[in-house]
Amino acid sequence: MLTEVLPVDPASIARAAAVLRAGGLVAFPTETVYGLGANALDSGAVARIFAAKGRPPTNPVIVHVAAKSQVGQVVAAWPQLAEILAQRFWPGPLTLVLPKRAEVPDVVTAGGPTVAVRIPAHAAALSLLRAAGVPVAAPSANRSNRLSPTCAAHVLRDLDGHLDLLLDGGPTLGGIESTVVDVTTTPPRLLRPGLLSAGDLEAVVGSLQRPGTSVTERALPSPGMLPRHYAPRTPLICVEGDGQTVFDALLASGLRVGLLRFGGDGTTGVATRTLANDPAAAAAQLYAVLHELDDRNLERIVVALPPDADGWLAIRDRLHRASS
Repeated sequence: MLTEVLPVDPASIARAAAVLRAGGLVAFPTETVYGLGANALDSGAVARIFAAKGRPPTNPVIVHVAAKSQVGQVVAAWPQLAEILAQRFWPGPLTLVLPKRAEVPDVVTAGGPTVAVRIPAHAAALSLLRAAGVPVAAPSANRSNRLSPTCAAHVLRDLDGHLDLLLDGGPTLGGIESTVVDVTTTPPRLLRPGLLSAGDLEAVVGSLQRPGTSVTERALPSPGMLPRHYAPRTPLICVEGDGQTVFDALLASGLRVGLLRFGGDGTTGVATRTLANDPAAAAAQLYAVLHELDDRNLERIVVALPPDADGWLAIRDRLHRASS
């Protein structure tokens, strides 16, 4: 059965909220990417997310709420550090990891003792959350490990027929996922870089523990920590520098090759794309461009990585995981 697609308007929001309350799955836009939502307090509904995505049970999902007053539905403790970060960055692309309430099903948290929660900064998402009246578990609306969706067409490409309703709010503005910070540790731990940079956070809370490179298959504290993630179907190769040597060698071998650069001059006449030399602008374009290259029947995509600098940490993280 094809997924019902509705525009974002009051009637559609009301219908989508009813679907969520009834245990259904709704894809909806946020300021980062499109999410695949279910009632976070309904274990059967959340299990449908994992089935639709083919998501491993060790990978938890983020819970979205409409207001800070609703955090207590899923969180057992609210430390001062969480209050400071929420005051500064909510609503927005910041996810906080906190001790969970017993009412939160284990399927949401991969059986772990903490829950990841945020308030999105997107009018349609907030309207849906208010109308639903329940916390909504929502990872990105795509098959597990694949490119995250930044428009409704991307959602349908992966999940048409696997969810009940899709709210089409047009392209998302942020382009990559939220930053995830564990505030149960001192100093707080950056689990996933995202739209908010580590520098943004450290200006408010002081030092952060930076993310490590190793991960096991035990229950993870946050999504986005698996070695392979955010990947196109086409094999992706990350290189430092301008990527031209690798690109030319692959072309000379007879392969169909795409090239993605940041702030450089793209070669004409082939599948090349050049993103802005600014982290926020590049993040907004990243997945959409990778989706476009992925649809060109290429055999390789070469990515000339952006600078190894704090502002580019999230984009480099996504690209390294995509090429794993």
